[in-house]
Amino acid sequence: MAARTKSAKDRPSYRCTECGWTTAKWLGRCPECQAWGTVEEFGGAPAVRTTAAGRVSAAAVPIGQVDSRTATARSTGVGELDRVLGGGLVPGAVVLLAGEPGVGKSTLLLDVASKAASDDHRTLYVTAEESASQVRLRADRIRAINDHLYLAAETDLSAVLGHLDAVKPSLLILDSVQTVASPEIDGAPGGMAQVREVAGALIRASKERGMATLLVGHVTKDGAIAGPRLLEHLVDVVLSFEGDRHARLRLVRGVKNRYGATDEVGCFELHDEGITGLADPSGLFLTRRDVAVPGTCLTVTLEGKRPLVAEVQALTVDSQIPSPRRTTSGLETSRVSMMLAVLEQRGRISALGKRDIYSATVGGVKLTEPAADLAIALALASAASDTPLPKNLVAIGEVGLAGEVRRVTGVQRRLAGAHRLGFTHALVPTDPGRVPAGMKVTEVADMGDALRVLPSRSRKEAPQEDKVRR
Repeated sequence: MAARTKSAKDRPSYRCTECGWTTAKWLGRCPECQAWGTVEEFGGAPAVRTTAAGRVSAAAVPIGQVDSRTATARSTGVGELDRVLGGGLVPGAVVLLAGEPGVGKSTLLLDVASKAASDDHRTLYVTAEESASQVRLRADRIRAINDHLYLAAETDLSAVLGHLDAVKPSLLILDSVQTVASPEIDGAPGGMAQVREVAGALIRASKERGMATLLVGHVTKDGAIAGPRLLEHLVDVVLSFEGDRHARLRLVRGVKNRYGATDEVGCFELHDEGITGLADPSGLFLTRRDVAVPGTCLTVTLEGKRPLVAEVQALTVDSQIPSPRRTTSGLETSRVSMMLAVLEQRGRISALGKRDIYSATVGGVKLTEPAADLAIALALASAASDTPLPKNLVAIGEVGLAGEVRRVTGVQRRLAGAHRLGFTHALVPTDPGRVPAGMKVTEVADMGDALRVLPSRSRKEAPQEDKVRR
């Protein structure tokens, strides 16, 4: 007698715990989200079904006849957030804002909720992590009281949808999507099934009502958005809220944006009275002095399209131990070590090898791009020789292991930002392009040319005249 074959109900199937992708066989890596080790067995294989053609909700029309005015962005009232969003919130758009605990997500969104509310546009702020009285205290502190801002404390998805029917808001803010659960879905709040159901229901409600929605998301210890990766695919915009809790600066970066570019960065300052946008945050990264100090050099970094002037500081002292210390803050340790090796080998500065070296940035800014290499090297050389660099000097350029100074992107934008802040002299790689009028720009090809700006060397080797532009 032939053996009985297993039915589809008896055969196991597998599902990715990150994105929910299903398959009939086990795989080590999910083809959908590219995660390793997340495909697990969960039950019978899905039955193969066919869907018959049904009634369409609206007839297809030529794309040129589609009215685009319904997708016009409306300002949130916070200019720095509008910059990242591409002009404001589009009706029906769903935005996911993720960040570490205590970075200021709730403070920023409560400020947005108050400024976006008006006679014609109500705002509904749903808090699932705090009580209504706690949110009211924060609103009093940051002056976010508005008669058209409605507040509700709910953790049930059906109750949230009920508030939408009662208030009929133009903007919904949910803090946070991981703490709201649906009673029709098994599992604790924050689980894969619950997050997918809550996000799906709110996205459907937003599209049907033409209501913009801001969702707060948690992050893991690695900085990734918690929950299934499907959540990032479902929403229209993903924003990352970054900042050191010991510093005042906060940055909002665009990770995904269906309505604009993702190369813009919004800068905010967090203080006791709330959070405010910074049109020019370079003042947080600079130390104003009347007298130049050895071991300091300024550079211009790009955050998205925005140039920011930052200060690099270095200090060298005689070491009291056989292995000298190398301490960095705000800089990559590997880049600083490379600059020390280049200065010793190519710049002929031998006093660095046996000394303790400390390097840091001012204001909590983190410099990771190679364009800060030249400023790091000059700050170290200035500290080693105990001679200050000229005032109002900025250094821009990547330094190679052969000692050459390489070109970087956005030199003209960086120079324009430095000139706007009053800096009059810059060291840049060769062929920088058009430079601002009235700014002295010195082109350097290698570290030997760059080290001539130090006063002790300038008396011996004057810079070549053909490399100076005004």
